[in-house]
Amino acid sequence: MSIAPIEIGGRAVGPGHPCYVIAEIGINHNGERALAEQTIAAAAAAGADAVKFQNYRAEDFLSDRSMTYSYLSQGENVVESQFDLFKRCEITGDDLVFLRDACDRHGISFLSTPTSEEGVAELLALDVPALKNGSDYLGHLDLIVAMARSGRPTILSTGMATEEEVAEAVGAYRGAGGRNLVLLHCVSAYPTPVDQLNLRRMQSLAAAFDCVIGFSDHSRGEMAALIAVALGAAVVEKHVTLRHDLPGPDHAFSADPRELESLIKGVRAVEEGLGSAAIAPADGEAEARMSYRLSCVAAGGLSAGHQLERADVAFRRPGTGYRPALVSTLIGRALKCAVERGHVFDESDFVR
Repeated sequence: MSIAPIEIGGRAVGPGHPCYVIAEIGINHNGERALAEQTIAAAAAAGADAVKFQNYRAEDFLSDRSMTYSYLSQGENVVESQFDLFKRCEITGDDLVFLRDACDRHGISFLSTPTSEEGVAELLALDVPALKNGSDYLGHLDLIVAMARSGRPTILSTGMATEEEVAEAVGAYRGAGGRNLVLLHCVSAYPTPVDQLNLRRMQSLAAAFDCVIGFSDHSRGEMAALIAVALGAAVVEKHVTLRHDLPGPDHAFSADPRELESLIKGVRAVEEGLGSAAIAPADGEAEARMSYRLSCVAAGGLSAGHQLERADVAFRRPGTGYRPALVSTLIGRALKCAVERGHVFDESDFVR
């Protein structure tokens, strides 16, 4: 199976290209512009390709204001109204412009997750390089169709989804003319335990839907992201925070700037280590082949004119002469000159 790469903001994303790393700021800006820009700057300095926010309206997905959310914040369990939590972190039109401009200042791409067609239009007006649909909105096919019709590359997270639900979303996207699709494997557990990561699901997504794949990582640390890259993730999304001790639901499990930088360095090291799939010696093995491989050598002293028999040939280091696999080509050939035991046979040793 050969999956064609796509392009995000002039950057090729897919097999054979460096992993596209998205620093998911989400609501970790806590509704503060200054904190948002500081986190953008830290993500850029760590080497991320893009940062991502969420341009929702709480009313888009919450009508029951009695619903609560329980989370760990600053070492304590907090229970609060979902509506209040999301409302205070809403990003307005002016905020979006500020964040996009801040990303431009810091040399990093600006992405966001909308929750309405109006939100898609807001992002298109800012000329975002791609659109992102969250796992909770995977079933909102009207929104996915709007993303497809925008012509922008689209990233769909598949947390909590069955294969049928992913197929519905992909079908809606492609049916509306969408072509540049990334599916992110995602586990919507915060943080995700190691035994629930199910990273091989990425390869199932690639096989089932023939598109670029990636991983939205909600686990602690960098291990899962590095494994994902080794398994073929072309996009990795990781929640980031300026500090773990900030108030809010996502700071505790997010990567801080030092951790994000370490993760990205690890991603690049994994890519370098994966190297070429060609079955051939590595560039640095030339000297090793000469030193450690075996050659056809004289098993004992042999006189000039002697015609080689199989018993006359032994296999010894170094690997500078005929390979042992070629021993049959030497049998019956006559020597020009006498040779000593251990002599590495060379073409110049034989009568033509």
